[in-house]
Amino acid sequence: MRMPIALVLVVIALCLGVTPGSGTTAAAGGLRPVHTYSIVARDPKTGQLGVAVQSHWFSIGTLVPWAEAGVGAVATQSFVDVRYGASGLDLMRAGWSATRALAALREADPHPEVRQVAMIDAKGNIAAHTGGKCIQHAGHLIEKNFSVQANLMVDKGVPQAMAGAFRTAEGSLAERLLATLEAAQATGGDLRGKQSAAILVVRGEPTGRAWEDRIVDLHVEDHPAPLKELGRLLRLHRAYGHMNRGDLAIEQDDVDGALREYGAAQALVPDNLEMKFWHAVSLVNADRLDESLPIFRTIFAGEKRWRLMVERLALAGLLIADKATIDRILAVAPM
Repeated sequence: MRMPIALVLVVIALCLGVTPGSGTTAAAGGLRPVHTYSIVARDPKTGQLGVAVQSHWFSIGTLVPWAEAGVGAVATQSFVDVRYGASGLDLMRAGWSATRALAALREADPHPEVRQVAMIDAKGNIAAHTGGKCIQHAGHLIEKNFSVQANLMVDKGVPQAMAGAFRTAEGSLAERLLATLEAAQATGGDLRGKQSAAILVVRGEPTGRAWEDRIVDLHVEDHPAPLKELGRLLRLHRAYGHMNRGDLAIEQDDVDGALREYGAAQALVPDNLEMKFWHAVSLVNADRLDESLPIFRTIFAGEKRWRLMVERLALAGLLIADKATIDRILAVAPM
C-alpha cells in the first residue's frame, strides 16, 4: 500500500525539522553558508557512487558529501542543511528516485531558495537544485551519470569546466572526482579561497558490511592547498590498499604476492619507511636477501628501531631467516 503523498510530505517535513505551513525551520538558527563546488557521480562500469567537494569552510567533508552503497549519493551545500543528505538517502533506500526524493525534500523545506543540492541514485537517475538566492556565480550542470554544482565562484563557467574534466578524466572514480575538483579550482574556484576538501566513494552493491562498502573516505579539514593534500592522501590510500593486500598475502603464505603488493605500494610512496620495510621483508622471504640489504640500510638510517622489528618478526615466524641471515640484515645498520 502506497502512502498518500500528503502524508509523505508531512513525514519528510518532520525529518527536516519543519512544521508544515509554518514557514520556519527548527534549524534556522544553525544555517551554515557552505559556498563550494562539488560533484556527485556514478561509475556505470562498477556501479560505484561518489561525491567530492572543496570549499572555504572548515571540515567540509562532515557536511556536504553523503553516499550509501546500492542507494545513492548526495551533495548538500550553499546554506547547507545536512538533513538533505540523511533524508535523501532514506528516501532513495526506500525506492524513490533521486528526482522524486529531491522534489519532495524541496517541497518540505521553507527555504529552498538558499539551498544547492544534487542527488544521484543507484540506477543513475540525477536531480539537482540551485536556489535563486544562492550567491553568484552559482549553478549546476547535469549530464549522464553525474552532476556538478558550484556557488560563490569567482567566475562563470565553473560547472562547465568541471563537466569537461570529468568526461575526459581517466582512472578510478575517486581519481576522476579529484580531477573534476582541480578543474573547478583552475577556473577560479571559490571567491573566498580554499580551506577543506573531501572525497567519498562507495560500492555499487552493498556487502552487508558497512566498513567494506566505503571504498574511499578522505577528508582534508583545514589546509592552504586542500586539493593538493587530497591528492596526496588519495595516493597514500592507493598505496595502503596494496599494503593491505600484501599483508593478506603474507597470511596466506603467498610470498610472491606479498612482494608484488609491497613493491607496488613502495613505488607509489617511495619515502615511506614502513612500505620499504615490508618490501624488504618480502625479498628476504623470497630468498632474495642481497636485494633487501640496501633497502634495510635506508630504513635503519631513517629509524633505528626498525632493527627490533626484524628480530621480532623472525621470532613470530613472519621473517623466514636463520640467525646468520638476521645478523647480515642488522649489520647494514649505520654505526
